[in-house]
Amino acid sequence: MSVSFSDVIELDRVQPTFAMPFMHRVINGKILVTNDLGDYAFLELEEFTRFIQGELTPGEPLYERLAERNFIAEKVDVAAQARRFARKKGFLAYGPTLHAFVLTERCNHGCQYCHSSVVGMGRMDTDMPISTAEKAVDMAFQTTAPWFTIEFQGGEPTANWDTLSHVVKYGQEKNKLAGKELSFALVTNFSLMTDERLDFLIKNKVQICCSLDGPEDLHNKIRIYKSGNSYEITTGWIAKVNRRYEELGLDTSLYRVEALPTITKDSLHRYEEIVDTYIRHGCRAIFLRKLDPFGFAASTYKKLGYTMDDYIEFYRKAVDYILELNKQGVEVMERHAAIMLNKIMADEEPNYLDLRTPGGAVIGQVGYHPDGSVYSSDEGRFVAAMGDEIFKIGNVHEASYTDLFTQDTVKALLLASTNQSQPGCDSCTYKPYCGLQPEYNYKTQGSIQGRMADSTWCKKHKTIFDYLMEKLERADPEEMEIFRRWTTNRRQDHFVQE
Repeated sequence: MSVSFSDVIELDRVQPTFAMPFMHRVINGKILVTNDLGDYAFLELEEFTRFIQGELTPGEPLYERLAERNFIAEKVDVAAQARRFARKKGFLAYGPTLHAFVLTERCNHGCQYCHSSVVGMGRMDTDMPISTAEKAVDMAFQTTAPWFTIEFQGGEPTANWDTLSHVVKYGQEKNKLAGKELSFALVTNFSLMTDERLDFLIKNKVQICCSLDGPEDLHNKIRIYKSGNSYEITTGWIAKVNRRYEELGLDTSLYRVEALPTITKDSLHRYEEIVDTYIRHGCRAIFLRKLDPFGFAASTYKKLGYTMDDYIEFYRKAVDYILELNKQGVEVMERHAAIMLNKIMADEEPNYLDLRTPGGAVIGQVGYHPDGSVYSSDEGRFVAAMGDEIFKIGNVHEASYTDLFTQDTVKALLLASTNQSQPGCDSCTYKPYCGLQPEYNYKTQGSIQGRMADSTWCKKHKTIFDYLMEKLERADPEEMEIFRRWTTNRRQDHFVQE
């Protein structure tokens, strides 16, 4: 159902100075209104009509409710809302906070959806040399952000352990002078992990992340490992790392291995099993990540892919199941929903780069290839691995920080990832919460701007926002408490380097 102004009001009775600029959409038979500040309200049709026509009066409950949420122009404290807007856009004052180091393109797994287009373990020429790694660290430390993370990726980054361990020590030494909030993260399949390596990672406060695609048969079918049982290796090390955190006296509800699945065609009917697997292995959060059109996933789409409608049906069923588990006392959340609810309910900018505007490309993250090439993001590097260097912004051996971050490519990406300038996004009800990814637009539609009218990116996020708004509109006190718990953010200070 859609609502046109001309269907519900007399246009000559509109009071254009009464309401703040707003967007609208029908949810559960009510009209959802949002404004650029991120406030929202649900209105009955009659309430919406009176609001548009400026017929509300001070003291009236509806007037006061809309005034509190900054929809009544005469009641808006412009200075206060300007400060609020500046707080939420504070990331614009800083350079990239995520620096992804691809330590090697080698990997001993044959994951059918691999976005990184990895190579075999014999290709030592794809390892990042220590000399290049130091240049990349030097570049990362020039970010104007007071905090940043160096994330080790691959391939399987532990295959280049000497460079990994050197970067940690080199970064720690540089930070003695720089004094930034520095953290390290490792994305690993655990297959090359040893007790000695884990001791190093724990001692040096390197956060550990991995992939877990669900129950054993599903995980091993997609994440092919010819030298062993990938599921047993992954879950065994998850348990061991979590025990180490517990031995350190850390809050185990906050500190644990971060895992995430990639949803393939075989996952769609197994949402309960996937969620149950995560709970069984101590995970308190699950990010139901859709298959993206990068790397091997582009060539295996016929085997692994599905429609966006299929994914949305899966997502709704999975989150419904997670909510039921919460009502039964099992505290687990879906992370994508939690990020969106943070924006809607908690009035926070959780710095999730895919839902920022301007987006995360370059000003939120950059990716460093083993040869020193610098890309707009992880996704920009994925496109390069497929033979297209459009998202390359330079090389640490040749360019300065200023050269990298002030060039025309960067400016074009910023404009393309700003939803206020995107047709369709500029008037969307979810504009204050959503964001764009130029790399995804380019790969799926051939343009960094994209066309939101037929974009699967837009369809995915708009549909999930619809789903969450439906939940919020109908939520009882128990469900609202669950959502509030999902939007409670606690810093993981343990992983910040001293």
